[in-house]
Amino acid sequence: MPDPAASLTRRTAAALAALVRTGAVSPRAVVQAHLERIRLLQPSVDAFQLVRAERSLEEADQLARRPDLATLPLAGVPIAIKDNLDVAGEPTRFGSPATPDGPAAADHEVVRRVRAAGAIVVGKTRLPELGLWGTTDGAFGTAHNPWQLSRTAGGSSGGSAAAVAAGMVPIAVGNDGLGSIRIPSACCGLIGLKPGPDVVPAGIGRHSWFGMSENGPLATTVEDAALLFAVMAGLPPTPPAEPDRPLRIALSIRSPVAGVRVAGTWAAAARASAELLKQAGHTVERADPPYPVRFVPALLGHWFAGAASDAEGLDPARLEPRARRHAALGRLAFRLGLAEPRHREGWRRAHEPLFRRFDLLLTPTLAQAPIAADEWRRRSWIANVAANMIYAPFAAPWNFAGFPAAAVPAGLDPEGMPLSVQLVALPGREALLLAVAGQLERLRPWTRHPSL
Repeated sequence: MPDPAASLTRRTAAALAALVRTGAVSPRAVVQAHLERIRLLQPSVDAFQLVRAERSLEEADQLARRPDLATLPLAGVPIAIKDNLDVAGEPTRFGSPATPDGPAAADHEVVRRVRAAGAIVVGKTRLPELGLWGTTDGAFGTAHNPWQLSRTAGGSSGGSAAAVAAGMVPIAVGNDGLGSIRIPSACCGLIGLKPGPDVVPAGIGRHSWFGMSENGPLATTVEDAALLFAVMAGLPPTPPAEPDRPLRIALSIRSPVAGVRVAGTWAAAARASAELLKQAGHTVERADPPYPVRFVPALLGHWFAGAASDAEGLDPARLEPRARRHAALGRLAFRLGLAEPRHREGWRRAHEPLFRRFDLLLTPTLAQAPIAADEWRRRSWIANVAANMIYAPFAAPWNFAGFPAAAVPAGLDPEGMPLSVQLVALPGREALLLAVAGQLERLRPWTRHPSL
């Protein structure tokens, strides 16, 4: 009889939990297999800020004794947590040497929920300083893309994305203030969901970037993303069902940033995805969001002000120059009133007419392939901002609007790097995003992991 532990690191979270619930494999065996893969790949992928090797094995043994083990939706599933959320007993560094290195007193509510559901936290993942950038490199290390190690895993949840894509964990928790789940999911070939407001507890930094930042799942399958999302949201886990009616879908290839060119491979991936959905019975039309220019200063102002808020009380001398510049602009944004809620309300109202005509918006997730992985912290502030806007312009508008959005794998480019499309809907329609993502997964199955 084959040993079920032999291929544990290639199984989905849903499959692993089923094995543990039935007693076919122990939580310790599942965790041990993933710790071994982390040991092998961490030197090259560098996804983790810290690995909880001994503690996670102890917690796996404790889980095995829980009387409700057979009912837990994430029974024995190894999970990674982005290192801007508290895990009791571990430091929360926000990617910055300027932050305190003492242990957190208690779990963040999202961490508490995934642990209550049976997941085992095996480590905390890398992010750029204060979660500001679409690349994940900094003083602590650089998260590399498992599909091509010279490329970025994206940001700011780049460590979480790299860990899942490399099979170091089957699922991970990230958060998304201007694309920080969707960008790394696109870079690493994952399904990543940014929920709308008040669905999953936020509590990210001081003010969750004034309501723009949300916690969400990263996974290799829609089933796993839906499972983790349900646990994070405190909902009963149910497998995602395909849409129960034909949908009206808007297709837009136009970049939200004027002058930014969308690479042909990324535009083609969006068109091909639209064609699949059309063949499945949905109506797809070309229609571009307005992206009103008059609100762009406030969108950027919220980004800057989020940095200023999270940097408050930290020693500026210990921050990277790009983060210091960002925080200084944030203080200016506060003085100019650019972080006031009325700006987001205006942006939201400007986009609502499109979503009265259509159920969903479909765009590319990125404008071009993932950029280089390293040395961004040594480059100028303007170089970082420009690089982020040029390669990843599509995500930020929907944080500013407060609309849920998902990144969905869309095949591979000629160099073997993942492609991805973004789905956007009105608040409260996370289930619809997952349903359409599941339909795309069925119509065009994707490769879950690169060969590492």
